[in-house]
Amino acid sequence: MTPSAEAFRQQVLSPAKLRLFMLRKLPMAWLAGLRLTQLSASSATVTVPFKYLTQNPFRSIYFACLAMAAELASGIQAMLHTQGGGPVSMLVVGLEAEFSKKAVGLISFVCEDGATIAQAVAESRATGEGRTVVAISTGTDAAGDVVAVFRVRWSFRAKGVAGSAKP
Repeated sequence: MTPSAEAFRQQVLSPAKLRLFMLRKLPMAWLAGLRLTQLSASSATVTVPFKYLTQNPFRSIYFACLAMAAELASGIQAMLHTQGGGPVSMLVVGLEAEFSKKAVGLISFVCEDGATIAQAVAESRATGEGRTVVAISTGTDAAGDVVAVFRVRWSFRAKGVAGSAKP
C-alpha cells in the first residue's frame, strides 16, 4: 500500500473524519448511519443499522439502504487504490442484487475484491484505457446469515495518460 493510500485509510477509519466526509459528500449515507468498520488493501466492511430512517413498510431495511452499504464497501476500496499515482475516474456502471432473507438489525457488508480493483486501476494507469471490475459485496446479519449479495460493476479510467482521451 502506498503512503498516500495508507494516509487515506487512516483518515476514513477515524469515525469522526468519516462522518464529516459522509456529511459533506454522501449525506444519505450519513443519515442512514452507515459505518466503515474495517478497511485493508484486500477487503472492507460497512454496516447499516435497522432504524427509523432505513426501514421499509415491511419492518426490514429498505433495499436502497442495503445498496448504499454494499456500494460503499466496494467503493471505499476503489478510493483507497486510486490514491497516489495520478487521478483515476471511477463510476458505477451496473448493479445486480439478490435478497435471501429479511434484513433486520445490524447488517454488515463485506467486499473482498480489493486485489482485483487494485489490478484494474494499475492496468488503466499503465495503458490509459478503461477497465471494468465486478465487485461482490455480501451482507450478513448478526447471526451470520446472508441477507443480500450485490454485484457492483465499477469502471476505472486513468486521467491524463497518453491514449486515455476519448475521440
